[in-house]
Amino acid sequence: MSVDDGDDDDDEAAVSCGAIMAERVQQPPAKRLCCRPGYGSTCRQGQRAAGAMCGGSGAGGSASTQGGSSKTQNPESLLDIAARKVAEKWPFQRVEERFERIPEPVQRRIVYWSFPRSEREICMYSSFNTGGGGEEIGSSGESGDETRLPFRRGIALLESGCVDNVLQVDSLTRPHRTVFTRAIEACDLHWQDSHLQHIITEDRYTSYCYHDNLDSSLFDARGWPLWHEHVPTACARVDALRSHGYPKEALRLAIAIVNTLRRQQQKQMEFFRTHKKELLHKGITSVTNLEGWVGHPLDPIGTLFSTLMEMGWASEDGATALLDFSGSPGSGRRTTEPSVSPAAAVAQRFLEDGESFVSLAVETALIGLGQQRVMPDGLYAQEKVCRNEEQLLARLQEVDLDDTLVKIFRKQAAFLLEAGPYSGLGELLYRESVPMHTFAKYLFTSLLPHDAELAYKIALRAMRLPVLESTAPSGDLSRPHHIVSVVPNRLPRWFTLSHIETQQCELASTMLTAAKGDARKLETVLESIQKNIHSASHIFKLAQDAFKIATLMDSLPDITLLKANRGKLHETFLNVDFRELSAGMTGRAVIMEDCVFALDSIMQSWFTLFTPTEATSVVASTVMSNSTIVRLHLDCHQQENLANSARTLALQCAMKDPQNCALSALTLCEKDHIAFETAYQIVLDAAATGMNYTQLFTIARYMEHRGYPMRAYKLATLAMTHLNLSYNQDTHPAINDVLWACALSHSLGKNELASVIPLVVKSVKCATVLSDILRRCTLTTPGLVALHSRSRNSGKLMPLDKAPLRQLLDATIGAYINTTHSRLTHISPRHYSEFIEFLSKARETFLMAHDGHIQFTQFIDNLKQIYKGKKKLMMLVRERFG
Repeated sequence: MSVDDGDDDDDEAAVSCGAIMAERVQQPPAKRLCCRPGYGSTCRQGQRAAGAMCGGSGAGGSASTQGGSSKTQNPESLLDIAARKVAEKWPFQRVEERFERIPEPVQRRIVYWSFPRSEREICMYSSFNTGGGGEEIGSSGESGDETRLPFRRGIALLESGCVDNVLQVDSLTRPHRTVFTRAIEACDLHWQDSHLQHIITEDRYTSYCYHDNLDSSLFDARGWPLWHEHVPTACARVDALRSHGYPKEALRLAIAIVNTLRRQQQKQMEFFRTHKKELLHKGITSVTNLEGWVGHPLDPIGTLFSTLMEMGWASEDGATALLDFSGSPGSGRRTTEPSVSPAAAVAQRFLEDGESFVSLAVETALIGLGQQRVMPDGLYAQEKVCRNEEQLLARLQEVDLDDTLVKIFRKQAAFLLEAGPYSGLGELLYRESVPMHTFAKYLFTSLLPHDAELAYKIALRAMRLPVLESTAPSGDLSRPHHIVSVVPNRLPRWFTLSHIETQQCELASTMLTAAKGDARKLETVLESIQKNIHSASHIFKLAQDAFKIATLMDSLPDITLLKANRGKLHETFLNVDFRELSAGMTGRAVIMEDCVFALDSIMQSWFTLFTPTEATSVVASTVMSNSTIVRLHLDCHQQENLANSARTLALQCAMKDPQNCALSALTLCEKDHIAFETAYQIVLDAAATGMNYTQLFTIARYMEHRGYPMRAYKLATLAMTHLNLSYNQDTHPAINDVLWACALSHSLGKNELASVIPLVVKSVKCATVLSDILRRCTLTTPGLVALHSRSRNSGKLMPLDKAPLRQLLDATIGAYINTTHSRLTHISPRHYSEFIEFLSKARETFLMAHDGHIQFTQFIDNLKQIYKGKKKLMMLVRERFG
């Protein structure tokens, strides 16, 4: 029986699966059949009819086999075999994390085999309604038996923070909500639930016996209806009702969802308070929301906010009379007095005393924005999280804060601080949670005029960025807000990390500005900045902001604080500007000497504070800049001392990391001959092993720009030894550098050109590049550009039949021959015309040789003989070249 190996894609996919399995376990392969008896490509395990084999069913199939039918059993493809084995042994989440680029056919088959195959497993895992996170429970409250399921008990443990590093087990479905989960739920979505129908059709649908059933999931303690469903799905119902012309139904359901969120929030608070001691002692938590609401494709929080705000604006404008609520089936329970306005009538039916639709909308937005949620995978999803958050905050800023809204802000701020793992500002923070910097900045500016202490608590708590922390603090329970979860796995791919760090810096700058004149708050903010900000550029930006703030101060704060913290303030850039903040305009002259001393101290101990790249590109460059000299009013002696320290720092960094710091060191040492020579020697020493051709070419061009052509030539030749251009790399980015190096050598003289040509021949195999170099070398006399050219050449063009150009010409002709044969091995008819033009360029190069016409004729004849099977192409060759 012949076995079909399948397409190239399947082969490549199977190899990928094989690589995954090989990495998991290294053991000698056991001999086994490609296809087990009774299993074929169309009959997978768990899909056979009882007593039937592949290729038929029942007796018919057996008779066909006994009769010697021509039908053959197709074995499973290598891709399916490998994918099934991967799915049996590896969770798909681990496959995604471990291997960045998996071919799509491999992903499809691994996902296929990752789902349950047996009837027993399918029944077990389809016995619950919606599966998922903390907000997902039965839609009608009739799920008492389901709570005993292992899945439900596992979810309960997950919600309570008792489980860390959640992961799929074997080949069963993950607790995360996948696209398949959403698709299945969308197919099963319906509106026939009696509780749902009562919610959307009755204004006064309440429970009068709720006191006897406090654990009911249908009503809250006030007797108001609740709607428990996956929050984005429930909000999608609201959006569907609005878009299809049912505004009052959408409003009723939206209010039920918000009440559900508030009840869930209260239960989470109570649970954390009960288990706070043990969770804080543990100091690590798993994420409690597997799917965030802000940035979700269905935009649940935005939908609720829009629905409630539109009704709030309509109430203020008196336009609610256009919404006819009087005809609702349940409205007869309680009639509204004729003297009551339409806005008041709507509020009476849907809200508690003192509530408004605007306040309900604002509270909903705060709940959603403060949710602790995991950062999603992928650039688009992460950008959507940031964009959705900014859009919500922009809409919140359009709302004027009154006393009622300030109370809501205080209430939600207190919950965010005390809700533990359920809040993005809680004491327990999952390592890969979405940061709260942007949201906290809004809360800080909103609360600052009303409750400054609460505003600073929120902002300081939000300064954390645990994804950049390498280790978690241990045993330090004196500051519980510093406790974070650090899962020992790879650094996640946060594509928006630079944006997040910028938002963190803006939050810190906002606190610095607000703390102006308050020494205690300034010290607290600076400690938080030192602890949580990891970018030297952002630290320096904050230092500049602090300096600007200091120039606006017209009073002199406590100088004793400055003296008490003198030793501590020399450690980072922030210390310099903390002095500026602590001393006003009248104390500026006294402080300047300390500023210079602090800068010098920072540069001498740079290796404890910065990476070599940060030290040269940020620290030393900034210290030597004119703006720093002007801002600090430095005299010549102070300038020289700081410059010497900066040059010493640059040379140390170049020794430690020549690849990234050598060019910066040369630039910083330009005005000191000895330091410049030292930096140049560091580059030469590192050129052999520590630097690549791109870095060397960049430094060589810099040397030419500074007026050192021979040093540039030396570095260019070193760069050429690291370069390798193959025949088909005619668009390689290093081509311009090669052409520049040859032009530089040509301008210096014949000897330099003779030295560089062997390097070019060895490193470059691309025919078009070699021919370009050859033509440039034959157009002008070498050395004419150099100042000393008169004594080094005779003013004649270099001959092509002698060294060094003869070697370059032979290499170019050989490259054309090799490239031609390479192209012809896999050429297609649509490339014929391009190939003919390539041969025309090759002929021009052949003709530059003394016997080039004969060589080219022989070359064409060989092509006709070797590739005579390509009749159409050879006909085109004869038409053009004879």
